[in-house]
Amino acid sequence: MARAWHRDTYWPFVISFAGLLGLGLLFVFSASHYDPAHYEMRQIFWVAVALFFFAAGFLLGYRTFLGFSRLFYAAIILMLLYVLAVSKARLGAQRWIEIGPLALQPSEFAKLAVLLFLTDYLGGRPIFEKEHSTLLGAVMLTGIPMLLILKQPDLGTALVLVSMAIAMLFYWGLKYRYFIFSILGFCLTAPLIWAGLKDYQRNRIMVFLNPERDPLGAGYTAVQSKIAIGSGGLLGKGFLHGTQTQLKFVPEHHTDFIFCVFGEEMGFAGAAVLLLCYGVLFYSILRILEHTTDVKARLLAVGLLAMLFSQVFINIGMSFGLMPITGITLPLFSYGGSSLVSTALGLGMVLSIHKERSIF
Repeated sequence: MARAWHRDTYWPFVISFAGLLGLGLLFVFSASHYDPAHYEMRQIFWVAVALFFFAAGFLLGYRTFLGFSRLFYAAIILMLLYVLAVSKARLGAQRWIEIGPLALQPSEFAKLAVLLFLTDYLGGRPIFEKEHSTLLGAVMLTGIPMLLILKQPDLGTALVLVSMAIAMLFYWGLKYRYFIFSILGFCLTAPLIWAGLKDYQRNRIMVFLNPERDPLGAGYTAVQSKIAIGSGGLLGKGFLHGTQTQLKFVPEHHTDFIFCVFGEEMGFAGAAVLLLCYGVLFYSILRILEHTTDVKARLLAVGLLAMLFSQVFINIGMSFGLMPITGITLPLFSYGGSSLVSTALGLGMVLSIHKERSIF
């Protein structure tokens, strides 16, 4: 039994997953150990819950969850509607359902719901057949939760959904001309999109282009995050010794801007190690994908890889000022229960593909 379990486990995947969780715990503690809210204690609870769901995804297998994809999707749509209708606004957005001391963010689980439903939908349709109807169906499946998420508003999660859907469609076999038409369509509708953005969203885009235009207002976070990362130098200031983050110059440094805490305290060398951990995790997903012939398993792995890569790219990019500030967590690293649990469950399902690779 021990050898069978060992054979079913892809260890680079598990080690990088555990390493990111462990580093995340350490730096949530560093970012909030002085805070009376005790985020580090809450994060320990959520890591335990995430590990449970990771094990559930691995042991039950991805096909079990694909069987419930439609029900899960419908439940998430209802939760997103409930958020918009009932929940109270926090930090200018309606994103959470409060259950006693806990707060769940349905948009985080929406990423997993869309991933599972799209996997089941695309995996059941022959490649290169009925491309128009397949594309329309995928757009509707992704668009409904995306519009509800934009209404909250949560631009970052909406961008992740789009990235994930595009990657899955092209891996399924959609021709590149559709991508070109989509770019042209976006360019034509850009003025309408701009008109539909809220004032603070427009400010974030303008600040992204020129943070110095409002360094004490809309550009404050962008300026301070770059100062924090730059001050870390090559080797950093040391664990718990970051000044910009410890003194709260960087807002939301335990969630959206936790990379600033890590960069300031661990420096360029530490940031390289963190990126290496993500690189090993992403490469492991690709290796797992290569060793199965099941179309749905491949689509699931591609979708999850696109979801995680886009989150890492957007989060670290906005910390460096290379992306607009959208409010998105760093996977497995930032404080946040919903993000941790949904990501861990998705990764557990991907690891189960490795376990069941001999079946296909």
